[in-house]
Amino acid sequence: MGVNMLRWLLLITGWGCVGLGILGVVLPLLPTTPFLILAAFCFSKSSPRLHHWLREQKYLGPHLTSWEDHGVIRPRAKRLATAMIVIMMSYPLFFRPMPWWLRGMIVITMCCVLTFIWTRPSAPRLTSQSSSISSETE
Repeated sequence: MGVNMLRWLLLITGWGCVGLGILGVVLPLLPTTPFLILAAFCFSKSSPRLHHWLREQKYLGPHLTSWEDHGVIRPRAKRLATAMIVIMMSYPLFFRPMPWWLRGMIVITMCCVLTFIWTRPSAPRLTSQSSSISSETE
């Protein structure tokens, strides 16, 4: 596959993910964040200008920048994600008929996703250089 074709494929995928991310803002079962992270990845490989544009967005840019630069999920986002996952998955678990094994798979998946979210750092870690500078000034 040529470099130019790969670039176009990444651009199209990036814009598709932006569109799905925007839909995810208003559709409760469609996640916004994973699509925007994927869009940022696609744009970083195909268009520095679009990647910069996405990172500079007023509402979503700071979250993407925190994730890309430090792997950080902010505490408010963790709480909101947890609440939405629990609320959205509780309804089918308690009020819809389904086999026991499917209920178990939903609970296991929910636990894995929540474990991933809550084991990510909430703030950027101090680097050894910045911690050594602060210890020198004391």
